[in-house]
Amino acid sequence: MTKQTTPSILLTGATGTIGYALAQQLSAQGLPFRALVRCLENSQGLRALPGATVVAGDLNDTNSIARALDGIEKAFLLTNSSEQAETLQNNFVEAAAQAGLQQIVKLSQLAADPHSPVRFLRYHAAVEEKIKQSGIPYTFLRPNLFMQGLLGFREPIAQMGKFFAAIGDAAISLVDIRDIAAVAAKALTEAGHENKIYTLTGPEALTHQQLAERLSEALGRTITFIDVTPADMRQALDRAGFPAWQAEGLIEDYAHYARGEASGISTAIPGITGRPARNFRQFAQDYAAVFQRPSQPGSPSSAVARE
Repeated sequence: MTKQTTPSILLTGATGTIGYALAQQLSAQGLPFRALVRCLENSQGLRALPGATVVAGDLNDTNSIARALDGIEKAFLLTNSSEQAETLQNNFVEAAAQAGLQQIVKLSQLAADPHSPVRFLRYHAAVEEKIKQSGIPYTFLRPNLFMQGLLGFREPIAQMGKFFAAIGDAAISLVDIRDIAAVAAKALTEAGHENKIYTLTGPEALTHQQLAERLSEALGRTITFIDVTPADMRQALDRAGFPAWQAEGLIEDYAHYARGEASGISTAIPGITGRPARNFRQFAQDYAAVFQRPSQPGSPSSAVARE
């Protein structure tokens, strides 16, 4: 069989955590792909991956989207959760419909709902509906809180042995982004995932206190979780430089978690990938070195935006 050399898959968000993990997995499988990025200078790691073709473009520019989609059959849709996210993703969907795209795999979020009090969940639901109305076959991935979101606490964990959030003792079935990327790779390269919605979680629901205990085991020192008020968390987000819209959304997100609405466990990851979903103990071991050293100055220390 002749090995495919022309990309038929387009990735957006490929310089972010999930998008880059997906790019790595496609590359490791010998599958060529095209990645649409805003800035070529910030994509050196991506461009170094075998099989990667990186093109510059802007989801505000329908012409650049159309150029990126030329010859593409399937696409992975991801932007960061900014105030412009819904508009940018809708722009992509409209261009994809014009281009005759055969499938969109969209990164959404657990509990996406047009009537949710959480703005992130509302915009994801709106884009999902836009895709359905376009007639393009879709796969919606709805992950829970990312384990890698804890990397946003690396500075206080490394320096003080503490991390903070407004969540109380609610349990969350956190998911590893590497598993999300593995499901996305399957959806982009195998038949049978069209017009499906997958809820993606880890194999267990844990409180933040339990997360601290598992981090303590992995790091060999005591890590403490401190519950704070939403107002305190908002002040920390402001100090870390989060835009107001995003900071307010994160407060809404954590209120959603605190209500116990993110503790359910899905078997979609092992069902699709054929491998167990990573648990938090494994994540803590894999990333122990990151939490053992201070992060670069200026990185957010109290929360991480979903991407």
